[in-house]
Amino acid sequence: MKLPWRSGSRWAFRGVVAVCLVVVAAAALQLVGVLPKLNPFGTDTVDRSQPALLRSIKDLSQYHAASGDYQVVIDIEKDVRFVPDVLAGQRTLFVSAGTVNAYVDFGGLAEDSMTVSQEKKTVDIALPKPQLDKPNINHERSYVFAQERGLLDRLTSVVQAADQQPFYVAAEQKISDAAKESGLQAKADENTRKMLDGMFRALGYEVHFVDAPQP
Repeated sequence: MKLPWRSGSRWAFRGVVAVCLVVVAAAALQLVGVLPKLNPFGTDTVDRSQPALLRSIKDLSQYHAASGDYQVVIDIEKDVRFVPDVLAGQRTLFVSAGTVNAYVDFGGLAEDSMTVSQEKKTVDIALPKPQLDKPNINHERSYVFAQERGLLDRLTSVVQAADQQPFYVAAEQKISDAAKESGLQAKADENTRKMLDGMFRALGYEVHFVDAPQP
C-alpha cells in the first residue's frame, strides 16, 4: 500500500527535476545562440502613469530679446538663542544657478503705437519697455556646497530630511535682483530695436523709435 505523503513527495520531486532540466536546457541553448539571453529572475518595470493633460493654450506675443545666466551663493545661518552653536544651529552655503529672460510684449500695443508712411517709407514705433521673466532655477546646477550643524541638528537630520525649499526661494529672489541690476532689460531693448530695424529695412522702410506712452 502506497502512503499518500510518499506519493505526493515523489510527484513534487519529479516536478523539481523537470524544472531544473528546463532551466539547464534553456541555458545551453542560450550559450549556443539558439535562444536569446534571458534572466528568469529579472525585474520588469511597468509605467502606469497617465498621459499629460492639456489644460489650456495661450497665444504668445512676446519677443524674448535677451537671456541672462546667473549663479549665486546663499549663506544662511540659523542660531538658537542661549544655546551654543556646537549643540544647536546650522549654517549652510547653497550654490544655485538659473536664467532670466528679458522680453518685449507686443500684445498690449495700442493701435497708434505704429505709424506707417507710404510716401516717406518710414515707420514710427512706440516700443514698450522690456520686462523680466521669473527666474528659471536650474536644479541640476544647484546644490549644498558646505554645511555646519550642531549636535541636535545632526541627530534630527538622521530621521528627517533637510528642507531645501527656503534656499531655492532665496536663490530665486537673489537672481531676480541681479537681473534687474545687470542691464539685461537694456540689452533686450537694444536687440529688439535691431530686429525691427532689420525687418523693416528689408521691406524698404526706415524705422524711427519713439517713447511709448506711460500707462
